[in-house]
Amino acid sequence: MSKVFQFKQFSVDQTNCGMKVNTDAAILGSIATNDNIGYALEIGTGTGVIALMLAQRYPSANIDAVEIDDMASDTAELNFKTSRFAHQLKLIRSSFQDHFLNCQGQKYDLIVSNPPYFVDSLKSAAKSKILARHTDTEFFKNLIAGSSNHLSPHGLLYLILPLDTAELAKKLLSTSKLHLEKTIFIHSFPESKPYRCILVIGLRMQCAVTQKIVIYNSHKNYTEEYIHLLKDYLTIF
Repeated sequence: MSKVFQFKQFSVDQTNCGMKVNTDAAILGSIATNDNIGYALEIGTGTGVIALMLAQRYPSANIDAVEIDDMASDTAELNFKTSRFAHQLKLIRSSFQDHFLNCQGQKYDLIVSNPPYFVDSLKSAAKSKILARHTDTEFFKNLIAGSSNHLSPHGLLYLILPLDTAELAKKLLSTSKLHLEKTIFIHSFPESKPYRCILVIGLRMQCAVTQKIVIYNSHKNYTEEYIHLLKDYLTIF
């Protein structure tokens, strides 16, 4: 099987990445949006796919992509350099905590992350998968605190998470300057329970709204809303 995932306007080499291109990343990359984006940040870029999707949608934006894993960083940097969006993208080989410390005055109009989501759970054997998929409560405390200090006044933080981890993240908002603006539940089928949700978080206090996305009408039969969401990126649409 080829390790290169072909999108309509760029290619993603997945070599040495614990987290491959997947539906979660595609949905987050296509749905994360805001007005007047000058600077955006992806935390835990992995292959770089979400950063590349943002660069395609916002051709005038400057996008920083943070990745702590050395091998994944090599892969993401290659994907950035070989894309038509190379001039917009900056790979930062660091933890997001160190990045936030090193760019005290930087404000982002959009911060996105498909973060590790197995909180305080049994770790898998492969080191790359541990970094990509496992974390602890402190990770989310630092993510929320750091994001609150680096969002522009109208900036938004997008996180895609399993439902139980999303509940943890929402509880942590109470000790920060951030507020939940929207929850988007992701369903595989119309009748199925949501298996992921996207939290949209910002500095403005307002009444949070709830939406949902359904991927399939039936087996391998995509919904019109999912096709519309991904039609600018995926070659199958």
